[in-house]
This record gives sequence, C-alpha cells and structure tokens, in this order.
Amino acid sequence: MADEELMALAADADADAFEVVFDRHLAAAYALAHRICGSTAAADDACQEAMMAAWRSAGRYDARVGSARSWLLAITHNKSIDHLRRMTRHRDRNVADETAAERVPSGEDTQADALARVERERTVALLGELPDDQRRVIELSFYSGYSHSEIAELLEVPLGTVKGRMRAGLEKLRVHLQGASA
Repeated sequence: MADEELMALAADADADAFEVVFDRHLAAAYALAHRICGSTAAADDACQEAMMAAWRSAGRYDARVGSARSWLLAITHNKSIDHLRRMTRHRDRNVADETAAERVPSGEDTQADALARVERERTVALLGELPDDQRRVIELSFYSGYSHSEIAELLEVPLGTVKGRMRAGLEKLRVHLQGASA
C-alpha cells in the first residue's frame, strides 16, 4: 500500500498501518535527527518524540499538502530542534557558575566539540532565517540526503527551481558566514 493510504488507516488508529509507514521512513528520520542533534542518544530521543507526535496527529496528515515522508521529516526536524534547544537550556542551567564549570573535568576534545556545537547551532539558526522554499531544499538535500531530482519530485517543482533555490540559499548562508567571521 502507498504511504498515503496507510496514513488514512493510521488516522483511524490502525497501529499496524502506521508501523509500516514508520518502518519505511525511520532511517531517513533518524539520519535527520542525528545531523541536527549531533549525538546518537539525542537523535534517538528526538526520533521517538517525532514518531509519537506523528502517531498522535496522524489524522492531521493531508496528502494534498505533501508526501507522508515529507510530513514525517518535518515533524522530525521540529522535534530535533526542540530537543536541541531543551538540551542547551538544560546545560546552561546546570553550569551557571563559571568557576564550577572550570572545575568539571573535561575530555581531550572539549574545545573541538564546543566549536562543532557552536557551528552546528549557528548553521541551524541561519537556516531558520532563510525563506521557507530555500531552507526546505537545503534541509532535504543535506539533512535527508535527497538528490536535486528527488527533491524536485518530492516538492513537485521543476529541477531548475530546486537548483535555483539551493544556489540562492547557499549563497545567503555563505555571505552571512563570511560576514560573521570577518
């Protein structure tokens, strides 16, 4: 059965139908969550939250708006960002005293981890500033691993439109990043 048919059944609380959709798209959802969250444990949590949210809101899925995969990945993206924000707030609350933070033993790669985390957070924030159409093609390409032609098919737009949006979005990111590092 097609995802759209299975989602219609899932909307009527058919757990078996949702399980099939879940199994089909779990790998892509997990890959997206891992790229956003940066760790296996955080990606596991974000993915679980996303799939539970999708199950609870299966009745809101509308095949006319997009594919079930896109819908699930959008939920996963949002839950991953939410998870990342919660983790950042939690970490900030736990290390409010700078002297206490200095006394915490650190691993060898603390500076590299911190720089990677800051860069990841900055990239996510910059993506949020892009127009939705540009942000969407970049996320589908870099976070979900879709090719340009797959994105064109998924979004039902011409291939040239996908490439143009990608080019414009990446150019905006490049200019902003160069300006920030200058």
